[in-house]
Amino acid sequence: MQPIELILILYGAAALLAALMYIPKLVQFLHCFCPPAKRYAREKRRIALLIPARDESRVIGDLFDSILRQTYDRENFDVNVIVKRADDPTVEMAKKLGFSVFVVPEQTCKGAALDGFFQSIGKEHWQDCAAYCIVDADAVLAPDYVEQLNNALDMDAHIYLSRKRIKNYLGDKKSRSVFCNCSALNYPLLDDMGNYYRMKKGVPLNMCGQGMMVRADAIQKIGGWPYRSLTEDYEMKMDSFLQDFKSVCYPYAVIYTEEAVGHGEAWQRRLRWVMGFTQCDHKYKKSVQRAMREKKYPFFAWYDTFFGIVPPVIFIVATMLASLAGLVLTIVYASMGSMLWVKALLLLMLMPPLLMYLFDLLYNALTMYVYRDAYVVLSKGEKAATLLFSPLFMFEYFPVFLHAHLYLLTGKKLGWAHTARLTYKKGAAAEKAELFYRSAIKKFFIRRKKETHAEEDNTVKE
Repeated sequence: MQPIELILILYGAAALLAALMYIPKLVQFLHCFCPPAKRYAREKRRIALLIPARDESRVIGDLFDSILRQTYDRENFDVNVIVKRADDPTVEMAKKLGFSVFVVPEQTCKGAALDGFFQSIGKEHWQDCAAYCIVDADAVLAPDYVEQLNNALDMDAHIYLSRKRIKNYLGDKKSRSVFCNCSALNYPLLDDMGNYYRMKKGVPLNMCGQGMMVRADAIQKIGGWPYRSLTEDYEMKMDSFLQDFKSVCYPYAVIYTEEAVGHGEAWQRRLRWVMGFTQCDHKYKKSVQRAMREKKYPFFAWYDTFFGIVPPVIFIVATMLASLAGLVLTIVYASMGSMLWVKALLLLMLMPPLLMYLFDLLYNALTMYVYRDAYVVLSKGEKAATLLFSPLFMFEYFPVFLHAHLYLLTGKKLGWAHTARLTYKKGAAAEKAELFYRSAIKKFFIRRKKETHAEEDNTVKE
């Protein structure tokens, strides 16, 4: 047997193993077509919005504008803005609108800012609100956002996750890029194509701190906000196994979150996420596994939490090794004057990466279809560019993973740094942005409805 055939057999075996191990994920993703039912709460509960806003005066205006346009009665929700310095321009902006301001000078991360708020109001007031929702300063809220949060509270959980849409799409084309479009794919992967199944199985969901609402009794149990990692939301997910917190995803509460336009900023954000995930795994892995055994969590919870990324890692590593071996054999055969170098080039150097690209392309096409109501604002060219580039963007997680672990091995810390923000030149107010976005979505569904009727008419004629 020639080396080329042997390497192909080994690569095929690794790819097959990865595919078999990925079947539970595929089953999980099919639940993207089974969202939870919409709720209509009769009781109007008091809800608090928590806005960490360290040096965010340049972008927070759109958020404030969207808060003022909420359909939920203003007397039934509080707005709490958390800053680091008393002279932050955000303070005056918030006070003019009647919002509460909390100065937490010792904050070193988002978790510390949130905990500073809870310690400031005191434990005796934690139950004054039914729940607390975390909103980033660069966000925009749908007009019925707080109303839908109140509806979500009928689901009787400890943690509620909102549906994320992309704020970049509320501006002009300069506000978005192929990097931001690819980053947007993370949200349907977390929610529609992952969390719906976790809800069904009663397993703690993957969490995103943006738009995450926590019930007051859960805050009471954990003593405020004790999480201090780079990914305090993922840390709360891991702690949910220990605290017996039930989490749900409510897709009818929509919040628009800003994504990085430039590649460098997108890389830095992913680097922080991977480092935060790694920190949390090291901190919680043993205790969570012990809790899973004691509380008899299903096998799916154990597999999904700790081994969900193993299949794609196996596939990626096998592809890289096969291509590297193909490069070596191509050089060796070419130097020997053997035409086998063409076979090594095509079957080992080129075919495995191409297969990986095509598989990821199909996977991302499904994700974009699930997320189509968000991508409706993009032109056909932007959608095509996003789809074609998305596999490369996903493959970048591998070097990001290596970069993060290099930081951890060398003891280098990644601090709570400022990130680039968008400033809409026209000062895109929340109302105008919302009208634009709703109009685009309306056109999309009208078009789909017409297509469906046309198909039905053709069927009747036949």
